[in-house]
Amino acid sequence: MTTTLRRAAQWHRPMMLFVSAMAVLAVISAVGVFADSRVLTGVPIWLKPLKFSVSFVLYGTTLAWMLSLLPRRSRIAEWAATVVVAMSVVEMVVIVGQVLRGTTSHFNGTTPLNAALFQLMGAAIMVLFTAHLVIAIVVLRQPIADRAARYAVGLGLGLTLLGMLVAFPMVLPSQDPGIDGISGAHTVGVPDGGPGLPLVGWSTTGGDLRIGHFVGLHALQALPILAILLNRFLAARLDERTRVRLLVVGGSAYGVLTMLLTWQALRGQPLLRPDTLTLAALAALVVATAAATGMVLAARVGRPELARVA
Repeated sequence: MTTTLRRAAQWHRPMMLFVSAMAVLAVISAVGVFADSRVLTGVPIWLKPLKFSVSFVLYGTTLAWMLSLLPRRSRIAEWAATVVVAMSVVEMVVIVGQVLRGTTSHFNGTTPLNAALFQLMGAAIMVLFTAHLVIAIVVLRQPIADRAARYAVGLGLGLTLLGMLVAFPMVLPSQDPGIDGISGAHTVGVPDGGPGLPLVGWSTTGGDLRIGHFVGLHALQALPILAILLNRFLAARLDERTRVRLLVVGGSAYGVLTMLLTWQALRGQPLLRPDTLTLAALAALVVATAAATGMVLAARVGRPELARVA
């Protein structure tokens, strides 16, 4: 275990240092959730730093691991990763700073300082998005020996960009809640801060744009996990080409699910109360994914059983 941690620490030092700091912040925020009685927008005031710090631990660790898979070092990718770290630090400093001040960080324009901090966060996210895109391009241009891993990394990086983009509607004029000094909202059809699911806080009475955002961002972990499972449990039964095709099917379904959840939220619909149209779209996605999986398996090559028969 110690050797593994030491090796991980060398993947990308600024990123892994940031991950370590976020792990510490996650613990502090978890304590704050219970020790600090303040409530903001209907949830404990330290819940946002807790969620963001945990998310950055996962994001940073996965991104650094992906860079370690490259057959040769890329200064461009490493510099881009350092930019990601810098912008993430800006984001977290504002979030924690606003918690300490007892106010919100997102959509807050109630004072010139609050407005400037929110604009700073917006600029940081745009730079982070660009740096992430640069990393994705570099990774895709360097062939990783394991094709399944290469597709998993490429799809994960790309779908994470989609996850970032589906958060954009939160700041559109249509999301203006009509409250002086507030310029956007997470929820659709109901005010922010209403009843929500435990821990995540996603609205149970209206649409919530954070759901598609969350699902899309964590493609960065979901697709590599799918590749690992395919390689570990099905490598003896399925050839590499078939495993890659299954990854493409899985990644495509994941991307459509991200869009479906965002579409559901934009219609002001709670996650756990889908209407007939949403259920029909979900059923169509399930059927299409199952059919595509069946076609891939039916067309697989290099099957050991067929080789023995021949």
